[in-house]
Amino acid sequence: MPELILPDTRIRVSFLAAMEEFRAEGRGTPDDDTSLGRELRAYTGQWDEPEAFERYVRYTRSLALEETPRPPTHVPATFFWWVEGDEYLGRLSIRHRLTPWLLDVGGHIGYDVRPTARRRGHATAMLRAALPHARALGIDPALITCDADNTASRLVIERNGGLLEDRRGAKLRYWVPCPQAS
Repeated sequence: MPELILPDTRIRVSFLAAMEEFRAEGRGTPDDDTSLGRELRAYTGQWDEPEAFERYVRYTRSLALEETPRPPTHVPATFFWWVEGDEYLGRLSIRHRLTPWLLDVGGHIGYDVRPTARRRGHATAMLRAALPHARALGIDPALITCDADNTASRLVIERNGGLLEDRRGAKLRYWVPCPQAS
């Protein structure tokens, strides 16, 4: 059964395969300003080396700490990987607070499912599993956004109790209740 875990070096082989899938669908190009896109540009070629991958995992985990250096427009964020055994299925990040840009466009939570794992309910389950973690960070409700034309993401958010607040440009903005961990 899939589960959320903190980034872990034991997932490296499957992670690398997933990153190839994302690149093959056009992610990581200079105009891809998502977290995944930026990481693909920054780390492609480095992840192949186990030591570099270990540094990447440590750094990614450190981004949850307030004291970790980051660009001034970024906030602390906890990153999770959605895995089944050693198979990387996707990723999710919980931003600990909102900046004006995150309030309008990015939201508290972002997620990606690797292309070969899509349309199997992983995004819905991954978001459901993450909501208690958001609550533990003091977030309730969580703001989650998606492109207005992204029907699949809209359904993921709505299946997790998301209530549409408004549309801002190309983005729909939903507030999702965050239950306590059971």
